[in-house]
Amino acid sequence: MSGRECAYEAVRRDGVLRVRRPGTEWLSSGWSGGRWTSDCAYNLSVPDGWGQRNLGTYIVDRLDRTGFSVRERDCGGGRFGESEEKANSDAGDARRRLPGPALLTGVDIDDARGARCGPVTAYATAGISNPAALPMDPSGGSLPARESAAERDSTVTTEENHDADASTDADSSEPGTGTVNVIVGTTRELAPGALTNLLAVAAEAKTATLLAETGFPGTTTDAIVVGHDPAGRRAEFSGSATAVGAATRACVREAVRASLRAHYRDAEFGLPPSVEEAAYGVSTEVEATVFRPATGAGVDADPERPASPDDGA
Repeated sequence: MSGRECAYEAVRRDGVLRVRRPGTEWLSSGWSGGRWTSDCAYNLSVPDGWGQRNLGTYIVDRLDRTGFSVRERDCGGGRFGESEEKANSDAGDARRRLPGPALLTGVDIDDARGARCGPVTAYATAGISNPAALPMDPSGGSLPARESAAERDSTVTTEENHDADASTDADSSEPGTGTVNVIVGTTRELAPGALTNLLAVAAEAKTATLLAETGFPGTTTDAIVVGHDPAGRRAEFSGSATAVGAATRACVREAVRASLRAHYRDAEFGLPPSVEEAAYGVSTEVEATVFRPATGAGVDADPERPASPDDGA
């Protein structure tokens, strides 16, 4: 493997994992997500009792304090891609200063692990104190509130983290939350649809690995960033049968599994045996209504289509 082929290098420093490859185009499912063009992507471990609401300012400050400056000469200046959103209550100047997509986790960055296979490199942090179960025989229930107290207070709180400085964080919120974060990069140039599909491929691999290792498909706060090299060899597709897709599945499997084992190597922490016994778990017990898609004139003419509670909302 050439130096160019394996050039998604990562550095851990003061609770931050920086993944770097010049000129990468990223797609993130995390906060301030969407498409980016930047040299770097980040995974930040947050301190115990964390409840930060101004996420853009928090991330910029953390990167500055750890020496991962937001200056353009360090990480490409955080240039946004085609789907840049307008500033909102938390984005503003801080969001525009972000040097790349950033994920937040309650897992210690020392437990981050990476894996390489062919044209793909993946990094993961994994903690499961907030499992999200999806039973195939749901008992019935209702949807959660549109905005929970946890979502108002923070995106993720901690299971364990000794790296980050909690002195800048106000509004202590619920402790004990893990997260499974994955950053994937390929040295290939992917077609726009293939980059989007790669996020789905990575999510599928994460889910399969977590089911095998923990019995849960994920947590309440999982997020994924995928990236490609616009100057690399072109790949039109990224499905499981392609070189990029298969390599992504293998890398995500090995990185998530290794991070889980690193995180739970000490007796102080253990995988929750069930959602009920987890610190902060959820089980989707609500049942959806199945219907047959409309034909001919459209949905208004199909009596089999039930009204949705959100229709017209």
